[in-house]
Amino acid sequence: MASHPVVELTSPSSWAMVEDKFSPYAKETLAKLITFLEEEVRPAERLAKAQLPDDATRWQTVIPVIEELKTKARKIGLWNLFLSKAHYPEHGVPLTNLEYAVMAEIMGRSGHIGSEVTNCSAPDTGNMEVLARYGNAEQQKKWLFPLLNGEIRSAFSMTERFVASSDATNIRTSIRQEGDEIVINGHKWYISGAGDPRTKVHLVLGKSDPNNSSAYRQQSVVIVPADAPGVKVVRQMMVMGFDDAPEGHSEIIYDNVRVPLGNLVLGWGRGFEIIQGRLGPGRIHHCMRSIGAAQIALDSMIQRVTDPSRKTFGKYLYEHGTVVEDIAKSRAEIESARLLVLSAALQIDKFKAKGAMKEIAIAKFVVPSMALQVVDRAMQAYGAEGLSQDQDLSFAFANLRTLRLADGPDAVHIQQVGQRELKRAPALVKKTAEVKKKETELFKKHGLKLPQ
Repeated sequence: MASHPVVELTSPSSWAMVEDKFSPYAKETLAKLITFLEEEVRPAERLAKAQLPDDATRWQTVIPVIEELKTKARKIGLWNLFLSKAHYPEHGVPLTNLEYAVMAEIMGRSGHIGSEVTNCSAPDTGNMEVLARYGNAEQQKKWLFPLLNGEIRSAFSMTERFVASSDATNIRTSIRQEGDEIVINGHKWYISGAGDPRTKVHLVLGKSDPNNSSAYRQQSVVIVPADAPGVKVVRQMMVMGFDDAPEGHSEIIYDNVRVPLGNLVLGWGRGFEIIQGRLGPGRIHHCMRSIGAAQIALDSMIQRVTDPSRKTFGKYLYEHGTVVEDIAKSRAEIESARLLVLSAALQIDKFKAKGAMKEIAIAKFVVPSMALQVVDRAMQAYGAEGLSQDQDLSFAFANLRTLRLADGPDAVHIQQVGQRELKRAPALVKKTAEVKKKETELFKKHGLKLPQ
């Protein structure tokens, strides 16, 4: 029986572990996705960059080749693959999180383009999940359906300037009711996607009940049209020198923005619940795409160090120093991280995001750092060119470094996992005492003195 084409891009061993969990539809879709990305998307990556102007008009540009690829992808059924019918029966596709996780890695090989052309880009994916899960019929008709159709894009407005936003309870943006309207005042920044001319809606997190005795019932989420009076884009923020146009990462002031009461999502005080439900699967998507980025970096490094035109001192680059060791470490780290993420995706399928918090948190702080290390090794192999605009490595590095902060910084996830582990102490002490007791009885039975 012929092997699936995914083994050439990932790993025969990891595929062997999950193949029996893939439906025939998922296997066919994965094969179709690989063909599309390798034959249509990857050849168009440099063209997409070339079609983005260097001047200010880049913020009003819809890149033509990306729109062409979106049309092709939708026509062959490679669309909204992230939205599982198991969790969203009305809007989803018949894929599990585990099945999509493997697909997300393949998309990650093409940077952000692979996800965008299949309508699987952040922050739209998380926003579509919010509207599909928590939005009412009117909200879904107005905002979810255009997002599902790829007609518009969106932003999730959470992080605030002058605020330690990694603790969501610190958010200061004010959301209050006045008659049949909601009034929003706040100062946000690094709002990804808000610079895109296709972005028509922001989901804004703010405090609606700051005096609530529960710190987790003070926040609400409100739908804000991007062109609502009072929405002021101050500037586009840079990420290690990159502006990520046309999507960008905007600094935004909401100055007495008024929206209808019907724009409240789920209900007052439900904001924290919404963001927790939104972030779980999204973190896994980021992790799997990161593995794809690491794999492409390793592939590029291998080609570089075996290139006869790049010999130094009469030797191939791989014959110098620790290059072979670096390649081996990269291979091992990618394999390990992939299994970690697949495990988390499987847990989400079985127990939903809330039941997979430990696995998601571990993946979130392990995978981006792993991918950064792999990309760094590839950059070293390329020398000065690895830092330049002629290679994608520096852009990949900036994106991966961002993920150590996005959706919660590493320190938060590490703390959560560590505290969770510490809770095991009483049970461990009890189990150890039971073993010690049996050990003592065994020594006594055999007439031996227990060593101190």
